[in-house]
Amino acid sequence: MLAKPKHQQGFTLIELMITVAIVAILAAIAYPSYTDYVRRGYRSEGIALLNDAAAKVERFYAQNNTYAGITLAKLGYADPMMSATGKYRLTIPNPTATNYTVQVAPQGSQSTDTCGTLTIDQAGNKTPVTAECWR
Repeated sequence: MLAKPKHQQGFTLIELMITVAIVAILAAIAYPSYTDYVRRGYRSEGIALLNDAAAKVERFYAQNNTYAGITLAKLGYADPMMSATGKYRLTIPNPTATNYTVQVAPQGSQSTDTCGTLTIDQAGNKTPVTAECWR
């Protein structure tokens, strides 16, 4: 009588290597999308800080009839003012009596964001002008 062959359990090396290759390909596709998604999420935090500061600057103008003399401290911010996660830094460079620009500059890992520094001025002009950066 012939002996019955033993039933093998487990995976062969080839099956395991194919599985690893599939996981690596999926990770190579998913990781850049994930980091871009996270970067956009932090950008929305920077935009919120920027819009809040612009509203406070306009409130300052309504009370003082000038933009001159605006500082972060007069608007109720710390100096330097960082977003809640520390990904953006708020500044108001060189306000004049009739003009201002509020900007948030990306910091740390957020500095790889393609939109870079976001600004808004007294006329509501936003830079960069691409819609992608403001959604």
